[in-house]
Amino acid sequence: MFIQTEVTPNPATLKFLPGRVVLPAGTFDAPKPEAAAGSPLAERLFALPEVAGVFLGYDFITVTKKDGDWAHLKPAILGEIMQHFVSGAPVLAESSAAAALGEDDEEFFDPADADLVTTIKDLLETRVRPAVAGDGGDITFKGFKDGTVYLTMRGSCSGCPSSTATLKHGIQNLLRHFVPEVEQVEAV
Repeated sequence: MFIQTEVTPNPATLKFLPGRVVLPAGTFDAPKPEAAAGSPLAERLFALPEVAGVFLGYDFITVTKKDGDWAHLKPAILGEIMQHFVSGAPVLAESSAAAALGEDDEEFFDPADADLVTTIKDLLETRVRPAVAGDGGDITFKGFKDGTVYLTMRGSCSGCPSSTATLKHGIQNLLRHFVPEVEQVEAV
């Protein structure tokens, strides 16, 4: 098994590409060890003391480190990912599959704005999420109120030094261009 690694805009996060599907649908975010319950892979990675966060996407795993040098941590992470896939253990426990699909995420918006929200979600799905996934993260719609779009940032996007610029200059400008009712974008 050959696992590629890629740097992300977040210097504390590396993206690991195992060359196979990690999650066929949805994402799984474990920004701390307690959130890893339900993912044998995330639990395995959190067993390494230097790991601060794990995010699972369609064909990638992003790992955020606490401190230290990637040169020492990266081989240990590669070993744990390889052992997990060789063992045949599931990436997610069945009880966590619904959460990975985002079925428990509550959205908020005025029903009168349903058409606007549909357009916003479509733009996020087709133009923003693929680009952000390329950097090892994810951005999902949380709500729309009084001209403000609220988004949830996960994976390498969470805590990334350039995430504010991405949010304000990239996503906000894109949404404003296609949906003039959008005044601003905020992370929740």
